[in-house]
Amino acid sequence: MSHPSSPPVQGESGFKKTLSTLDAYAIGFGAMIGFGWVVLVGGWLKSAGTVGSIIAIVTGGVIMTVVALVYAEMVSAMPRAGGEHHYLMRGLGARWSFIGSWGITGGYISIVAFEAVALPRTAAYIWPQIESVHLWTAFGSDVSLVWALVGAVAAVVITWINYIGVKLAGIVQTIVVGALLLVGALLVFGAGTGGSVSNLEPLFTNATGLFSVMIVVPFLFVGFDVIPQSAEELNMPPRRMGVMIILSVAAATLWYVMVILTTASSMPQSELAAAKLVTADAMAALFDSQAMATVLLVGGMAGILTSWIALLMGAARLLYAMGVSGMLPRWFGRLHPTCRTPANAVLFIGALSVAAPFFGAGALGWFVDSGSPSIVLTYMMVCVVFLILRRREPDMERPFRAGGPAVGTVLGVAGTLLTAGLLSLYVPGMPASISTMAYVFLGLWWVLGLLFLLRIPRGIAPGPDAEERLLERLGRRH
Repeated sequence: MSHPSSPPVQGESGFKKTLSTLDAYAIGFGAMIGFGWVVLVGGWLKSAGTVGSIIAIVTGGVIMTVVALVYAEMVSAMPRAGGEHHYLMRGLGARWSFIGSWGITGGYISIVAFEAVALPRTAAYIWPQIESVHLWTAFGSDVSLVWALVGAVAAVVITWINYIGVKLAGIVQTIVVGALLLVGALLVFGAGTGGSVSNLEPLFTNATGLFSVMIVVPFLFVGFDVIPQSAEELNMPPRRMGVMIILSVAAATLWYVMVILTTASSMPQSELAAAKLVTADAMAALFDSQAMATVLLVGGMAGILTSWIALLMGAARLLYAMGVSGMLPRWFGRLHPTCRTPANAVLFIGALSVAAPFFGAGALGWFVDSGSPSIVLTYMMVCVVFLILRRREPDMERPFRAGGPAVGTVLGVAGTLLTAGLLSLYVPGMPASISTMAYVFLGLWWVLGLLFLLRIPRGIAPGPDAEERLLERLGRRH
């Protein structure tokens, strides 16, 4: 870990290496622990039961751990801003690189939008007065001026934090993650003193319910891959970056299991089903104090902020990488001359998050669902590239190696098959397929992406110099 008084190191790309090990842990773990654990647990328990929900989350955690091992090796070999963009360019070529980069960027942005809506919803639980000055009804929910402005102003603040420097974002992230962990400790204490094992019934419902929980796994675990996005700003050896990715996934899995158990122990599930914000009401029941629900919601808002900061950071660096390589307009590929952040990309995503609260709370569900299939698609592509590069470039420097040749093959194949299976859950007609509005927004994102994809020249073969060859075909230079 760098000493706090050490001057920042600036890499060849222009990014400042200012993020310490603690910053990186906070970014990876905090990105995954958003607000879903506050609002979604009640639905999980109703659909799958307590043990069924845990099985779904642990299964998702295992899948994400396999993917995380793949990412750990990739980031150590190619520690560049934009992560997947460079892995896919080297392994599959320019057009496949765009597809994977565009997919996970859309997933990041959908979750940033989710957090911008979740924040005023949480605030309204504490201060109902903000639901005043009715504007319109959207997606089955009323949108109030003050309510929407709470989310929009927060979006401006989060955008500003990411705009002026990654170090500030890292400091804020670390502080807020600390507050989140404190609330988690209180939840465990409350379950130990006020919970009941009898409330855990039913333990399991059916397979359909289990799959309905699993489709949320990409939304719950997305964020560990923000560490590769910010690789050029991490002041540490590449091998340590890989280790942090794996640890952050393990920590997130434990967090979600803890929330399921503590929430389920608080009251009978018939009462939980009627709760407005399930985990908050569970906290109130465990301590027999409504004030403790407010404390839990402060933790929920901390989770919103940690996920929001980190995923905006990751999405901006992916847009930056695509702008630098010529896949998107050059405007996205510019660093701020003083702050050394991808300022234009940050402002673009910030503008989208400012608009999100005006869609109302009814948009929360399809914000969650619309980005998840694209995230899983990119994860699957990275697993495929892992296999390709292990075979094509066996001597490539890999400071973190996820096992020898045989283990690597098993890992890559397992990651590909597991993510493909997870992706199949989103196919229309499947028991756990997503909502119509989620398909609409998913489709719109990919239609927009197709317009940029068609501009990328054909025949840019994969390899270490693929980006340079693409820029030459486009008539551009770094």
